[in-house]
Amino acid sequence: MRIALLGGTGDIGEGLALRWAYHTDHDVVIGSRDPERAREKADEYETELSSRGRDRKVNGFVNEMAADRAKVVVLAVPPYHVADTVEAVADSLEDGDVLVTPAAGVKREDDGFHYHPPGAGSVTQLVADAAPDGVSVVGAFHNLAAGRLANLDAELGIDTLLVADDPDAKETVRLLAEEIEGLRALDAGGIGNAAEVESVTPLLINVAQNNDGMHDLGVRFE
Repeated sequence: MRIALLGGTGDIGEGLALRWAYHTDHDVVIGSRDPERAREKADEYETELSSRGRDRKVNGFVNEMAADRAKVVVLAVPPYHVADTVEAVADSLEDGDVLVTPAAGVKREDDGFHYHPPGAGSVTQLVADAAPDGVSVVGAFHNLAAGRLANLDAELGIDTLLVADDPDAKETVRLLAEEIEGLRALDAGGIGNAAEVESVTPLLINVAQNNDGMHDLGVRFE
C-alpha cells in the first residue's frame, strides 16, 4: 500500500514515515509544498533507515504528486493548514482513498496549553467537511509524542485513538497503526467524538512540561 505523508518533513510526519518504513513494507512517500525539501528529508530518512540495516526507498514530492495513487494520505500539517492542503490535493484523490488527520487545535497561554478547536468543532470535522465526496476521513495519531515516535530506539507501548464515521476506513488505519511495533489503536467512535480525543493533546503537553523526564510521554489505556 502507498502511504503519503503530506507535511512529511515535520515532526509527526518524520516519526510516522520512519516507523512505517522501518516496521513495514508499505510504500512511504513524503510530501511538502516545497518538493526539494521533501526530497532532502526523504534522503535523510533513507540514511537513518540504512544505518539500522533497513534498505528502503523513500520518495519525496510536492504534496499533489505525493498524494497521487496513495491509498492512505496523512495530513501531517498544522491545523491551520489542513483545509488548504486538502483543497490543494483534491484532484489527486480518488473514491475509496482515506485521509488521516493527526492535528489538534492548541493555543498557548501564560498558564499552559489549551484546546483551541476550529469553528467546525474539531480539526477532524474540518477535514471531513473539506474532503471530496467518496474520500473517507479518520482522526488518528493525535496524542503521540513526535520525538519518541521518530526515535527508532524508543519502545512505544502506547495507544492511539481512532475516530471515523466509515468503519472500513477506520479498520484500514487501525491495521496500519498496529503494524508499528508497540502502537495499539483503539476505537473512540465517530467523528463527533473527535474534540474529546484532540483535547488530550494539550493535556499531555502540560503534563510533559511540568514533570521531569516526561517530555515524550504517551497514553496507555488499561
